[in-house]
Amino acid sequence: MQQTSLHPMLNVAVSAARAAGSIINRASLDVDALRVSSKGTNDFVTEVDHAAEGAIIETLLKAYPNHGILAEESGRNHGAKDSEYVWIIDPLDGTTNFIHGLPIYCVSIALAYRGVVQQAVVYDPSRNDLFYATKGRGAFMNDRRLRVSKRTRMSDALIGTGFPFRRGDNAKRYVKMFEEVMVQCAGLRRPGAAALDLCYVAAGYYDAFFETGLAPWDVAAGSLIVTEAGGLIGNFTGEADYLHQREVVAANPKIYAQLVQTLAPYTRVIKEDEAPAAALSVEPAAPKKRAAVRIKKSEDDAAG
Repeated sequence: MQQTSLHPMLNVAVSAARAAGSIINRASLDVDALRVSSKGTNDFVTEVDHAAEGAIIETLLKAYPNHGILAEESGRNHGAKDSEYVWIIDPLDGTTNFIHGLPIYCVSIALAYRGVVQQAVVYDPSRNDLFYATKGRGAFMNDRRLRVSKRTRMSDALIGTGFPFRRGDNAKRYVKMFEEVMVQCAGLRRPGAAALDLCYVAAGYYDAFFETGLAPWDVAAGSLIVTEAGGLIGNFTGEADYLHQREVVAANPKIYAQLVQTLAPYTRVIKEDEAPAAALSVEPAAPKKRAAVRIKKSEDDAAG
């Protein structure tokens, strides 16, 4: 089945993602020439992140000048701050891979309307793979309809993850969790770009994915793509409020239920007043019900 016509807003997002991808591809030809700065321990930003984000914002606001923007590098410095439409942007997810020349990175763009993500694009410029979804119309990679995998046993499951890398992340807790999942599944992978990892769940390449410490721009687009492909997404206890706790698990429904059982003891409960100011959540996940991706709006940037 092919998606014959894209929603107009999705078309604009695709154009923005491809514009950013062109900037990234040109820069990838000489990564040694890049200016790299550090936002924190092991958290890098390059001039390419900024240039790609600028191209995305220019494309989106040219088409929709009254929409709001939530972007990783510039926060809410662009667009209308009180709009019911908010674009959630990560111009280069996988910056550390990019500056080492490892071709696993992507552009992530989502559009939320009244707190619910409606449009999603994740573009892998090094492979020219375009993942996209419109709420209620399915998820696609290029022209191919995506469905999550049909595996039902953890012992057969290939699971993606991301290691904690920022100062303050609880590495010891993560290593225990990693070990417990590792002995239950067929294999663990850690490529280093969460937005792509979520698309790999949607495509059935992975049976599941889990990570801690993610921000709205890391997961907004990928989470809609997962749910439109028939998958589930939530926090480590399987509930909706995954970004308030800065943890996410996504999987096909059967593996999701089993992985949540393993991850639940490792959940990090964050009080409401400590939570990121702009946060995603989903409707409570249930094996036979698709979750709808939501974002809580705020004037402040999300932490992270």
